[in-house]
Amino acid sequence: DLIHRLQPDQFEEIVALVALFRPGPLQSGMVDDFINRKHGRSLVEYPHPDLEPILKPTYGVILYQEQVMQIAQVLAGYTLGGADLLRRAMGKKKPEEMAQQRAIFVDGCSKRGIAESISTSIFDLMEKFAGYGFNKSHSAAYALVSYQTAWLKAHHPNAFMAAVLSSDMAHTDKLVIFVREVKEMGLN
Repeated sequence: DLIHRLQPDQFEEIVALVALFRPGPLQSGMVDDFINRKHGRSLVEYPHPDLEPILKPTYGVILYQEQVMQIAQVLAGYTLGGADLLRRAMGKKKPEEMAQQRAIFVDGCSKRGIAESISTSIFDLMEKFAGYGFNKSHSAAYALVSYQTAWLKAHHPNAFMAAVLSSDMAHTDKLVIFVREVKEMGLN
């Protein structure tokens, strides 16, 4: 359903699909935002102009942990090590660590001429999405395997489905589903 709704037309969107197809993003509404922005049904907006290069590939949605780190680096002057500490703090959601990181972020933004209201708003946005953020390299690796298996299924359906059936021979509940799919595909 998600693939049909998004209609990916580039590998980067398959990478995004892997990160989006998890409980947090699916329940948060960000999947609909992503899809609507891709298809031009919603406006792609960036919380600050300097974030466009970071968020453009994901239509203005913070999707990956690396984006949180890049935002901290670009807007607040974090080092890469400091940005990784921020990412970890957001993942742990410890109030005292988050308060400390918020102060560092807002102060760093202030030194770059960004108003406190904007930096606080961006930090809140990062904090919200950090709970759903996925590591992009993991997403890319899973996307590559997904692309390869989809290609095999499309171009070599008999061999692909035979391999799928063979790999799950011990799981009769799965075999029933795969045999039905084989029949629906018109394969022998």
